[in-house]
Amino acid sequence: MNPAIQLIDVTTSYENNVVFTRLSLQIESGRFVGIVGPTGCGKTTLLKTILGVQTVFCGQVLLNGQPVDRVQSKRIGYIPQLESVDWNFPVTVEDVIMMGLYTGRRLLPWQSKEERERVEDLAGKLGIYNCLRQHISHTSGGQRQRAFLARALISNPSLLVLDEPTSGVDIKTQHEVLHLLGDINSQGMTVILTTHDLNAVASHLPWVICFNNGIVAEGRPHDIFTNDILTQTYGSDIIIIKHGDYHLIANSTPLKFNYDR
Repeated sequence: MNPAIQLIDVTTSYENNVVFTRLSLQIESGRFVGIVGPTGCGKTTLLKTILGVQTVFCGQVLLNGQPVDRVQSKRIGYIPQLESVDWNFPVTVEDVIMMGLYTGRRLLPWQSKEERERVEDLAGKLGIYNCLRQHISHTSGGQRQRAFLARALISNPSLLVLDEPTSGVDIKTQHEVLHLLGDINSQGMTVILTTHDLNAVASHLPWVICFNNGIVAEGRPHDIFTNDILTQTYGSDIIIIKHGDYHLIANSTPLKFNYDR
């Protein structure tokens, strides 16, 4: 079986600044992978490289053993950071999901009965059927994330890529999203996401890549979430408390407050 994604000696840049050089990475099919690292370390650029939308100066990016091009990239479901979405744009939840059908191969501007049934079936499975006709801005954070997840899944991709899917949502929604992604992964889909929440990664994801303009370490959170590796990744001393299979990760230099003032 071919790996889902391979980067072979890839060099890329963003706004004339080299982000990573001669990066090699292999993600096996069927994995559920989290990419963690500090802000500005190249995580989003790495995702864009996997998606085939980032200029690569040298090296190869392969999806299921084939070079990523415009045709191949249609087989990747992508969910961007929702903080960048214009929530005032006049679309319903159903419209958002339908957008996933426009992959450049459509001849008609309207949806068929079969496509509408697919949208309704997927919305039902993701728990957002009752809000299909609502404006996207009138939904909760969890419903919005599920709507964009449905948009990514409607075209039956072989790979799902998400940029910080748990950002800006409460803890309950965060756990719901990660459990939902775990269920999707258990059905055989490869899932790759970026996140800043190390504790969520330690609790929910079986495989993690520590990244800072290159791969610092990769493996199971239990094995690589160590003080040395996370300090190297973030440039800050970090405390890891382990209790059985559970981890609690925190900055080792908490702020001090004068409560007498």
